[in-house]
Amino acid sequence: MSYQRILLKLSGEALMGEGSHGIDPDILGRLAGEIHAESASGVQVGLVIGGGNILRGAGMASRGMNRVTGDHMGMLATVINALAMQDALEQAGSHCVVMSALAMNDVCETYTARQAIAQLEAGSVVIFAAGTGNPFFTTDSAASLRAIEIRAELMLKATKVDGVYSADPVTNPDATLYERISYDEALEKKLGVMDATALVLCSEHAMPLRVFNVFEPGQLGKIIAGQDIGTLVG
Repeated sequence: MSYQRILLKLSGEALMGEGSHGIDPDILGRLAGEIHAESASGVQVGLVIGGGNILRGAGMASRGMNRVTGDHMGMLATVINALAMQDALEQAGSHCVVMSALAMNDVCETYTARQAIAQLEAGSVVIFAAGTGNPFFTTDSAASLRAIEIRAELMLKATKVDGVYSADPVTNPDATLYERISYDEALEKKLGVMDATALVLCSEHAMPLRVFNVFEPGQLGKIIAGQDIGTLVG
């Protein structure tokens, strides 16, 4: 293994599969199986999942809802996804703990960095839910923050494309895939790797970020084994 402790950021959309919303059980099961395999091999895995497959706070705000209310609703959506992934991971054979930035003790534990690290060291997969617990911050920012707090060696962002491109590869067939790029370049070129707050956090704390295609089975294990897959931002 090239890495002992990682933070994996999954978008909520990654759980939809080919659907337009919700959770695809087959996709959930496959992702859980890959995460379980790495955890069983001794890798400490932290996980942040977005909530866009259920609800986006910013989207609700754009239609007139109070932004704070919308963001709190989005945080609750991430808890739903976290509980679904917890169940899938436990069925795969992993011990899994959901830790929420918002207190909801009847459903999951409340997040503290100390307890998260203790759970990781004990071999549990730890899912960080409810973002940062604050409105106006995305789950990308939450993932960067948690990666820094748990002292992860690498942050992984799972996407629907093979890495970071010079333009949207879906609409521009001439887009170029970057194998490596700096934080400053990603910010200056507005490549949409992550939001600016998340990138600045990674940059200031020298947290390497690798962007890869989560829909290619086996990519997670190859990256942890040290293969140069996707785009390395650092």
